[in-house]
Amino acid sequence: MRVKILGSAAGGGFPQWNCACANCGSLRAGQFRGKARLQTQLAVSGDAVHWFLLGASPDLRQQIACDSDLQPSSGIRESPIAGVVLASADIDQVVGLLHLRELQPFQIWATESVTEILRGGNSMFGMLNRVEEQVRWDPIRAGEDFRLRTVEGIDSGISCRPVALSARHPVYANRGAESGDAVLGLVLTSATGKKLGFFPQVPILTAELKKVFETLDCLLLDGTFWSDDELVRLVGSGQSAREMGHIPVSGEDGTLHQLAGLKNLRKLYIHINNTNPMLNEAGAEHRSVRGMGWELAEVGWGMSL
Repeated sequence: MRVKILGSAAGGGFPQWNCACANCGSLRAGQFRGKARLQTQLAVSGDAVHWFLLGASPDLRQQIACDSDLQPSSGIRESPIAGVVLASADIDQVVGLLHLRELQPFQIWATESVTEILRGGNSMFGMLNRVEEQVRWDPIRAGEDFRLRTVEGIDSGISCRPVALSARHPVYANRGAESGDAVLGLVLTSATGKKLGFFPQVPILTAELKKVFETLDCLLLDGTFWSDDELVRLVGSGQSAREMGHIPVSGEDGTLHQLAGLKNLRKLYIHINNTNPMLNEAGAEHRSVRGMGWELAEVGWGMSL
């Protein structure tokens, strides 16, 4: 299984368009020891021909333009993008679908509640099904494996298991009832048995989730905020990291400490907010993360599992 990191920032990217925090301001001024980042996006393939996206970020068009493997290689209308797996209905997970509306057949895998939000409650996503079989929507359920296949039935050799993480849908969805699988993590298994975990939004680290992590060969984990009060301290109001559904990196109950015993796998933080001080490669926070064996996922990185 080939894996491409097309983006690793949280919503708004880095620098964020309306932010002049220390990180964003310094990066724009060319004085920051760190890198710009597009919004979080992964692509995986079992044959380097057919590619499957994990989520569909707002930056997807730019990400395709920067990667020749995701661009048309023959024919008038053709794309190597064969499908998209949605881990939630979050704006940063689904807006990029609208970049793929030009009558190119592909698969979308999503839970019933996410599909209802997009197809039943939002007329804009009707652009994905203007003609029959333009996009095929396949239901998925937490704990049940499914195979990544093209619309023609070509098996990628990759299986995917959704892991339920939260019952809270995004605010815009305005749903009365919560759903136990509103937010998912994804565990992908290659034809050789190697496992990749994609968990860009983790509200709480349970014992069961830690056991899942122990089975992985590579983990891409929620690195949105360094501290729980990061945004509150910056702007003087707003929600904490946990209230927004993200366990912070630092602190006794943060992921860096709680997962200190996680060994024998590659560990990368992803979905990193523009305010997170660990983005500064000259800072103590970045050094502590690297010292604990973690990396910050970067645009353009790839790996084989």
